[in-house]
Amino acid sequence: MQSPTRTRAGASLLAAGAAAAALLAGMLSPGVSHAASQENCRPDGLYATPGVDVPYCSVYDTEGREKMGADHQRRVIGYFTGWRTGKNGQPAYLASDIPWDKVTHINYAFGHIDSSHKLSVGADGEKNAATGMTWPGVTGAEMDPALPYKGHFNLLNKFKKQHPDVKTLISVGGWAETGGYFDDNGVRVNSGGFYSMATNADGSVNQAGINTFADSAVAFIKKYGFNGVDIDYEYPTSMKDAGHPADFPVSNARRGGLNKGYAALMKTLREKLDRAGAADGKHYMLTVAAPSSGYLLRGMETFQVQKYLDYVNIMSYDLHGAWNEYVGPNASLFDDGKDAELASANVYGSAQYGGIGYLNTDWAYHYFRGSMPAGRINIGLPYYTRGHKNVQGGTDGLWGKAAAASCPAGSGLTKCGDGAVGIDNLWHDKDDNGKESPAGSNPMWHAKNLEKGIVGDYVTQYGFPADTRLTGTYVRKYDSTLVAPWLWNSEKKVFLSTEDEQSVAAKADYVVDRGIGGTMVWELAGDYDWNAAKGQYEIGDTLTTSMYEKFKSAAPYGAKKSNSPLPTDAVDIAVDFTEFKLGDSNYPITPKLKITNNTSATLPGGTEFQFDYATAAPANASDQSGFGTKVIKSDHTGGNTGGLKGDFHRVSLKLPAWQSLAPGGTVELSFNYYLPVSTPSNWTVNIAGTAYALAGDLGRGTKLVEPGSGSSPSPSPSEPGTPGACTAPAWNATSEYGGGVTVSHASHQWKSKWWTKGEEPGRTGEWGVWQDLGAC
Repeated sequence: MQSPTRTRAGASLLAAGAAAAALLAGMLSPGVSHAASQENCRPDGLYATPGVDVPYCSVYDTEGREKMGADHQRRVIGYFTGWRTGKNGQPAYLASDIPWDKVTHINYAFGHIDSSHKLSVGADGEKNAATGMTWPGVTGAEMDPALPYKGHFNLLNKFKKQHPDVKTLISVGGWAETGGYFDDNGVRVNSGGFYSMATNADGSVNQAGINTFADSAVAFIKKYGFNGVDIDYEYPTSMKDAGHPADFPVSNARRGGLNKGYAALMKTLREKLDRAGAADGKHYMLTVAAPSSGYLLRGMETFQVQKYLDYVNIMSYDLHGAWNEYVGPNASLFDDGKDAELASANVYGSAQYGGIGYLNTDWAYHYFRGSMPAGRINIGLPYYTRGHKNVQGGTDGLWGKAAAASCPAGSGLTKCGDGAVGIDNLWHDKDDNGKESPAGSNPMWHAKNLEKGIVGDYVTQYGFPADTRLTGTYVRKYDSTLVAPWLWNSEKKVFLSTEDEQSVAAKADYVVDRGIGGTMVWELAGDYDWNAAKGQYEIGDTLTTSMYEKFKSAAPYGAKKSNSPLPTDAVDIAVDFTEFKLGDSNYPITPKLKITNNTSATLPGGTEFQFDYATAAPANASDQSGFGTKVIKSDHTGGNTGGLKGDFHRVSLKLPAWQSLAPGGTVELSFNYYLPVSTPSNWTVNIAGTAYALAGDLGRGTKLVEPGSGSSPSPSPSEPGTPGACTAPAWNATSEYGGGVTVSHASHQWKSKWWTKGEEPGRTGEWGVWQDLGAC
């Protein structure tokens, strides 16, 4: 099955206004009703599928916050892996081992995309851990005979009956199965996975593949009792050689189109899950595991998929490791201004970067906070170590260097770090030849034993002799600025980055203090407890319990995108960031910002727009197009040692005095910035002295109006074509259309790509349901 840690590596209306407010925001179309009660539960900024009465209130309360049980004010999401079965002689971690009363969500890792683009966990059979395996004689692992399948899925559903507030999601992909999958014999099939399912070889969107996958995902979660789908696509970025090296022949050739395919995939999944949820009377969730590295995010444009997600899980770990020589924490909370990798790239010395270090959890959180409520973001914690050997320099190894003489076979690297091995690498990967990959990867329970000088009795299960002795002393170190512990063995020059009660408590406090949705853990089997009878640490739930205790009486999480009140009247003016340069050509980052006036009013020259972007980038955004783009307010300035102090920079730009914007008209400007940002949000536009929100922000409590009218717009009648020219039946907002149906509308003929109702042709965009067949 997948390797234990490389699978994750490297890497938030009034009833009368609801329908009108959603109309031009892309949520509804004329003639389709949407129950106000359900809209009142929709999280701020979450896209609602047109024509579908999504049952948000089955999952969310009337503030748009997730309902998780009285003692769960914040999420504790644990990844539960399918391969720790105990069948290979190593310690098992089964559903019965999960601390069900301490977690809120369980993500099963992993499902994969098979060669026909469908979601799969392999063929059924007694060796299939997900659906067929059993554990006779293991207390708690008795199968529920009421279910038609066995394996982990049976046990997950058995325990969910006892803990109905806990939700389960099927996680698809991971490091090893993003671009392929493991067959029933454990051999990796390089099928293309996400890369070929969502993106064609020429970089165009593979909508047929996406539809196949999304339909299979809906069927899968219904069959096996999951509450939703978690996408772990590593990575839809334009940065070359990102992801698993075995995928490079497929992924690198598609780099220019991966982000478009990712966006189309998320939109399609959201809509198909919403339709299925409406039919079943329950909201199905869609989440992602997202990278935290500024390098990878630079190639993901402005992460415009967040509107389709219930929440995002930030993989805020694997920030330092043996893929390079720079020795540092796996998952520090903050920057300390001394990160050796960033210093080597002159990040701290560059005025354009603003001295902001971007390899830490706080930076990643603020990146996503720029476009999402705090409560729709979860920070990631690793229950495993990463580390180097033969470390030179630094302070007790921290920020030292450990260069390897050669790189592991199949790593795709020509220069890498000297990763820890042997007893310091218990959870290591193996290459295709079964050889150990140096990484310093260990479950936290093993790291605790190393810290105490204990050789656990489990070492024989990992190939070590029973009389194994440790060399040197593993001394725990802690940096309070970074919020990062590590073990330092001065005799072996071994550095192992760890997590423990102190760092996890500090991260939990950070979550509570900032209104963040919660935490995500990779993976539950790395947690520890002390076994006094044996005198050693073993698999347990100490760290998970610590978070639960911190969260159970916390205030409700932050449910709004903006920290300041926004207008309740919204207008339909679209803003899109396009034409991103690819890969290493995208510095500085200079996309086009396109503004389209979809109202019936002409915007005069001098019309002012304002928006927020995250303090994860410095306050130096500008334009080259005469719009006078400037930062007018900042919640943070300067470097970010010890954390960013606030969330947003507020930006102003104005239409040039000589340029009005007529109804249907578009203007573009070249927008410049230097560190990646997620989609700017909290937009306002001032028209004739009145400030309006923009419908595309999908804000709760807003209604759509025409500028100056204070009233909702009326649907525009369809434009008649030349008599007799449009032979297809006229589109009707209340009719249902299957895939492949041709209609006429607005003097054009349109063909539906999949089932639709209420989505107006010409308004669904390039990747939407209606294909324009031309004028008629």
